[in-house]
Formats: sequence, C-alpha cells, structure tokens
Amino acid sequence: MEQLRQSVREAREILGSAGISYDVVGRYSETMRLGQDVGERAWYADVTLVGTSLRVDDLLRRGVIEGALFYSARPVLLAANLRSVTLEPKNVLLAWNSTIESARAARESLDMMQNAEGVHLVLVDPKTKNGEEPGVDVATYLARHGVKVAVDQLASAGRPVEEVLAQHARDTSADLIVIGAYGHSRIRERVFGGVTKSMIDAPMLPVLMVR
Repeated sequence: MEQLRQSVREAREILGSAGISYDVVGRYSETMRLGQDVGERAWYADVTLVGTSLRVDDLLRRGVIEGALFYSARPVLLAANLRSVTLEPKNVLLAWNSTIESARAARESLDMMQNAEGVHLVLVDPKTKNGEEPGVDVATYLARHGVKVAVDQLASAGRPVEEVLAQHARDTSADLIVIGAYGHSRIRERVFGGVTKSMIDAPMLPVLMVR
C-alpha cells in the first residue's frame, strides 16, 4: 500500500509539471477484480495506454489489457520495447479480416489514419467472406473519410498471421499496427494461441487493439 501511495505521488508530480489536465487514481485491486477496476477507470478516457513497465508482471499486464478491452469499450494502445508511442503515426498498418472487431478497430482509429501519410489495409489469406474483391469495401469507406489507403493482400505461406503482419509492418515502415482483438474466445486464444495473444505477449511496434 505504501508503494502504491508513493507511485501515486510520483505520477502527480510528473503530470503536474507537464501543465496538463489530469487525474490520478491509486487502487489496490484483488486479482479477481483487476479487469473490472481497470475497465471502469477506462470509461473516462479515449484510450488506455499500457507501457512497457508492466512486463515485469505478466499476470498484472494481461489483467490490465483484458480489463480495458472487455470492460471499457475503449481501445488499448500497447507500447513496444524499442519504439516510441505516438497518437500521430505517419504510417499505419490496419489488419482486416471482416469481423466486427476489425470494423470497430477501423472506426476507433479513424482520426489517426486521417492524419497519417499512408495506411496499408492488410488482409492475410483473404477468404470469400471478404467480398468479391477483398478489402475494397472498407478501403472505400476509409477513402471517403480522407484516408490515404492502399489494400495489401498477403499470402501467409504457412506462417502465423501475426508474423506476416509484423514483417509487413517493418517492410512498410509502419509506426502503428491497428487490429481487432479477440475474434475468438479468450480461452481458445490462451490455449491454442492466436494473433491477439501474440500481439499482447510480444508487440514488435506499438499496437492499437479494439474489442
């Protein structure tokens, strides 16, 4: 509890010297309440930023991320170890798989994409559910909002989807990956793995996740 109080004091000092409007809440949460506590605080924010310092405690980090995703209806921005986080990315990679989660991700990141120099809308092994010409419908939607978007259809060639996305992000010099989170159940993701789990466990660059 004393460590928590000290962290609150330090946060207030840092934010106070920044000359911005802020609110600092310290909460000692039980494990079973962690997600809900985080999610409820995130109701009053535009985005939940998860820094790299939480990597020292995987259980806490996962609880914070899942709490924000499932209890707040707000996007979560994950910092990566070697890349600075910005809300004004120049190049964005938007992962698209024709799910409600990816549609929400596109909408939540619209402001950032409008101000970006370019957006790569990426489909990995697109299926028939993506339409006659996969990606065109959502690309048209984004273009109507002034987004400079290009559609990239990629073959996985047997590689995991997250690996394909990460490589293409590097190839296109992306500052940010935008992705819909947990298209499958959390239990299935944890047991069998998945794109969401991989992005949470080891983000290669900043990732904006939306549920």
